[in-house]
Amino acid sequence: MIRSVAFTFALASCAGFAVACGGAKPPVAQPTAENTQAATTPATQSDQSPTSSNVSISDEIRTKCGIPDADAYFSFDSSRVTSHDHTPLDLVAKCFTSGPLAGRTVKLVGRADPRGETDYNMTLGQSRADAVGKYLDARGMSKGKTESTSRGAMDATGTDESGWQHDRRVDVMLGE
Repeated sequence: MIRSVAFTFALASCAGFAVACGGAKPPVAQPTAENTQAATTPATQSDQSPTSSNVSISDEIRTKCGIPDADAYFSFDSSRVTSHDHTPLDLVAKCFTSGPLAGRTVKLVGRADPRGETDYNMTLGQSRADAVGKYLDARGMSKGKTESTSRGAMDATGTDESGWQHDRRVDVMLGE
């Protein structure tokens, strides 16, 4: 009889424990910079905006090469040179291969908006600068005449999509 009561008590205790633990919900993870970035990053985003482009050519180069004023910016999380970039970059390549700046060096500075991690933004900025450098190389610029670097989001000023769009670019400047 004592054994039966003890067994019943033990069984009831285990059942009560299982019910109490089984109904508990796991704590909800609080948003952090790391998981918010991943959750808000769109799978794909169009970079076919009519004013979208990827390069911002310095005033000095535009003036010396006769290139019309045209700002150019990258889409979110992209380092792809788009068709909007071809005309200004073709003019830069021509100016530096056979025009007034022939033989000079081009400095390409990749930039990013501030929403990613520091290392990610530095890498993305470098990828953007390298993509523009590859395009110029394919148009006759020698690899030794293009210098690429990244500033990531160090100089970013945007606080919304309009501002962030201006942060995502490659600055094309006259090198040393």
